[in-house]
Amino acid sequence: MSFLSVLPPECLLQPFHVPKRLMLGPGPSNVPARISAAGAQPMLGHLHAETIEIMNQIKSGIQYAFQTRNRVTLAVSGPGHAAMECAIFNSLEPGESVLIAVNGIWGERAVEIAERIGATVNTVVTSAGGYFTNEEIEQALDKYRPVVFFLTHGESSTGVCHPIDGIGDLCHKYNCLFLVDSVAALGGTPIYMDEQGIDIMYTGSQKVLNAPPGTAPISFSERACYHHTGPISSFYGLRESLAILAETGLENSWKRHKEVAEYFHKGLEEMGLKLFVQDKKARLPTVTTIVAPPGYDWREITGYIMKTFNIEISGGLGPSAGMVLRVGLMGCNSSKANVDMVLEALADALKHCHKSRV
Repeated sequence: MSFLSVLPPECLLQPFHVPKRLMLGPGPSNVPARISAAGAQPMLGHLHAETIEIMNQIKSGIQYAFQTRNRVTLAVSGPGHAAMECAIFNSLEPGESVLIAVNGIWGERAVEIAERIGATVNTVVTSAGGYFTNEEIEQALDKYRPVVFFLTHGESSTGVCHPIDGIGDLCHKYNCLFLVDSVAALGGTPIYMDEQGIDIMYTGSQKVLNAPPGTAPISFSERACYHHTGPISSFYGLRESLAILAETGLENSWKRHKEVAEYFHKGLEEMGLKLFVQDKKARLPTVTTIVAPPGYDWREITGYIMKTFNIEISGGLGPSAGMVLRVGLMGCNSSKANVDMVLEALADALKHCHKSRV
């Protein structure tokens, strides 16, 4: 007879079946079998020699993916949001001035974090789907004289890929660190950390890299310079994902994501759907934003596609909430076969979901 007042939960006394889904939202993406198998390798201590070697290999892989030779290059434990906090907390002190470019939810989130630190937060803001010219950025740098300028490279809430060229030089002209969020873009579109004068950059493991969430690559330049028990099994997966990127080749990865995105965009336009980002050069190849079809409830569309096709796509987020559908084509999910499936699913949803006549 048990004297426990809380009994073993019935739900844990039977197996849980995880459905297999095609993850075509803005992340996480599907994890290839090779990366899943890597994560199932035997546990090591976080100070074992083999773990140190894995960390060194991960550092080399991040340096390749970021195109940097920065000595302080590592993976922090946590999702991309943890890397965002790491970057901002290690580059700002209370009372210091920071300039944040807000063209979607991740700029808004950076504002919240910087305010919690007690920094003096200044912003440049544009509408959802827009981006900033270098002239606008220089005017703001001259006006606010920040110690850090924050910019989102791939704004997954709006589908914008922000131009980077020339901004690093402007930041250094005004004695300011250039901090870039490349969570949704890294590996899917070109970026060169050293060449473009980026001082701090981070990404997430669960987007183009196709690793499970929980490790976030980050790098600090010498101008920007920053031990804990790391998630060893997650590091196995991250190392394998970086190995796949190295085998594929960065330029080949960029090229494939661009070609697949353009193939998808053409198919959407042939269906009569509109792309949210009007400037073709500013479209993020990893996350496409589609103007929510007039007369439809976007929730019904995403729910129908999930139920009927077992495919995840999502609605908008932050400033794009209620305005768009978002489709992610990242890493192994970036293929014309997947595009054909999601186009078929969208066409079927528009045929079967309720359309208001109002």
